[in-house]
Amino acid sequence: MKIYVGTYAKYNNGSIAGQWLSLEDYEDKDAFHKACLELHKDEADPELMFQDWENIPDQAVGECHVDDIVWDLLELDNNDRETCLLYMKATGCKLDEAIERYEEAYRGVWESEESFAIHFADDLGYCEGDSPLLNHVDWDSWTRTLMMDHFSATDSNYNVHIFCAF
Repeated sequence: MKIYVGTYAKYNNGSIAGQWLSLEDYEDKDAFHKACLELHKDEADPELMFQDWENIPDQAVGECHVDDIVWDLLELDNNDRETCLLYMKATGCKLDEAIERYEEAYRGVWESEESFAIHFADDLGYCEGDSPLLNHVDWDSWTRTLMMDHFSATDSNYNVHIFCAF
């Protein structure tokens, strides 16, 4: 999670001089803010400008602010952070809601929604035995029905993460 930090004065004078700062390098928002001011100590009263960011939801950072909720996200380990952001992507919820709900809603990672649906049917006992009827199950239809109560999001490795809808 990184932010490119410049200032409005530099920008207004035709410069985007600044630096990428990794939020993981700072223990809290105050430490990050202090580092931003130190970076632009060549100005008497720098008005910070966050010109770009990576791996941070757009709703949590803007040109002139970084929401406190970003520091809650940073407290999660990398896997939980990715899962939380995938939940947010899948459901369209806000970051604070994602942080609160992702763990309870998470159903795992699968190759596809259909592989989740087949596993789910097996867990329910619908796939027991060697019944030839299993060859005639409309897995596409079963998957669509099951996904009416679930959300999915695909990660950068094309794995499908499934979340239960509440």
